[in-house]
Order: sequence, then structure tokens, then C-alpha cells
Amino acid sequence: MLIRKVLAELGKMRFTRIGEAVGGFSQIMLTQTLRQIERDGLAIRTVHPVVPPKVDYRLTPLGLGLRAAFCGVWIWAEANLDAVETARAGFEARQRETI
Repeated sequence: MLIRKVLAELGKMRFTRIGEAVGGFSQIMLTQTLRQIERDGLAIRTVHPVVPPKVDYRLTPLGLGLRAAFCGVWIWAEANLDAVETARAGFEARQRETI
């Protein structure tokens, strides 16, 4: 959802800029997520034949159409982000204690 939101708001973007905009993603996770979005037909990946290679991503009409569908979920996520992060930190702390 974060990547889709960034692409919807900012338009066509390069891989590095997407990573900076969403934050918190490893390069591997960002690559996997972008591939899945592309596979699902939600984004288009364009490779430009230059040195060094330039790759950018943009949403397809299908990907842009998700905005309305995710609106309620996005509002909930923004309102509850701190609580989710607190829960995650607590979970990780408990996991470290059991090791």
C-alpha cells in the first residue's frame, strides 16, 4: 500500500526515490514488492537503455483504481500507525527474551 500510495501521489519514480519515499524497506524487500506489483498489473517497470541503467516505475490505470478501494484502510492505518509500531516492538522484545 505504501509504494502504491507514493506512486499515486508522485507519479513515475526511480527505484531509489521510491525507497527513500517509503522508508523502512530493505532493497531486497523493495525489489520483491515492486516485482509483485508489476506482476499483478498494478505498475509498469520501464528500463531505459543508458549507462548506468535507469529504471522507473509508474502505476497502471488498474493500480490507480485501487485508491478508492484502499481509502478506508489507509485512513485506519495512518490513525493507528503508532499503536501498530508499539505492538511490533513489544512482540520483538518478547521474542528476544525467549531466545
